[in-house]
Amino acid sequence: MVSAGLPGDPALVLVAHGTRSARGVEMIAALADAVGVELGVPVSSSPNALLRTAFVDVLGPSPSEVLRDLDGPAVVVPAFLASGYHVYQDVPREIAESGHGAVAVTPAMGPDPALARIMAVRLRSAGWQPGDSVVFAAAGSSDSRARQDVRRAAGMLAEQIGAPVRIAYVATGAPRVPEVVASLRESGSERVFIASYLLAHGLFHQRLHDAGADGVAEPIGVHPAVVRLIADRYRTAARALADVRVR
Repeated sequence: MVSAGLPGDPALVLVAHGTRSARGVEMIAALADAVGVELGVPVSSSPNALLRTAFVDVLGPSPSEVLRDLDGPAVVVPAFLASGYHVYQDVPREIAESGHGAVAVTPAMGPDPALARIMAVRLRSAGWQPGDSVVFAAAGSSDSRARQDVRRAAGMLAEQIGAPVRIAYVATGAPRVPEVVASLRESGSERVFIASYLLAHGLFHQRLHDAGADGVAEPIGVHPAVVRLIADRYRTAARALADVRVR
């Protein structure tokens, strides 16, 4: 098993979307710190640091800036819940622009059963009970592969809670969350809850509180299972990267 913190291990570059929400920024920082603890390395901006964060929008530094700053090989972990434009376009472009010659990219965080289990816990904490309707709220994407990921993630949550869920989108795509909440009310649902398929607090999550539901689950956020998921993504890619370098 690859364990970060040893000489020769690749750096981990955790790539997130970026947000203007202070709570969202704090959450990404806390997540990076927790992953650092799991892997036994500190989070730092030093060129020799083994764990760095980068953002594809809103905030900096960008992945290309971070990669240009690194002295050795790197594993890029996209902290996205579905593989849309940012994963398929932005991340590869940033890597190419960096000119870094030894980079491995892991799959996006989601969909994954671990995330579904966290969502189920968050949903119950928001007051959901068996018999209540559930809206699975995702940010949305124009990329069909991302929408397929959302459908898979929604199916995982439905399996976790033993109840059907209705998919809705916050920003891109249809139907939108308020529409689905209203539709469930019209069809006779007495209580409607929103399961947030979002990583952190921000504008998108705030919109969920204005959608007319009886309760809104917290974002997935920093959870031990998320930390383990990112660490496992890193270890798998680091092993593969080491194999390529040895040959």
